[in-house]
Amino acid sequence: MTIGVSRPEVNRQWTDSGDAHEERGLKHRGNADVRPVPIPPELVKILRQHIDEYGTGADGRIFRSERGNVIASTAYTEVRQEARALALTPAQVASPLARRPYDLRHAAVSLWLNAGVSAPDVAERAGHGVDVLLRVYAKCLDGQKEIANKRISDVLTV
Repeated sequence: MTIGVSRPEVNRQWTDSGDAHEERGLKHRGNADVRPVPIPPELVKILRQHIDEYGTGADGRIFRSERGNVIASTAYTEVRQEARALALTPAQVASPLARRPYDLRHAAVSLWLNAGVSAPDVAERAGHGVDVLLRVYAKCLDGQKEIANKRISDVLTV
């Protein structure tokens, strides 16, 4: 997937257009820069089916309101809260587990690192620089010492 712009939701008084969503370049990149985001084949299939069934908006957006506008953050929040209640136990719902959308992103990045995906690959997928990735996520690495020791031992005993 290739991302070329962002449309963050902000207070209308802070945009030049007076619209709640102002198109901007990607964070920490030039205005014309794009960012490739590797996605799994299963997601590609789901997105293609969605596009085949619903098409895209006039501006190319895949997801939009019934009138073709940007979906309000309140709508996302309501759907996410309903999905969280369906997917988790009552005790988990009462906990901070996956309470915010960012928590899911953090969990994914942590999972990838703990699975042994290289830091540059994880950084590319997450849209981070490797230095930021390691500064933020190094503390989540767990149980890697034995794996590292075995790899070092294996390479030295050729």
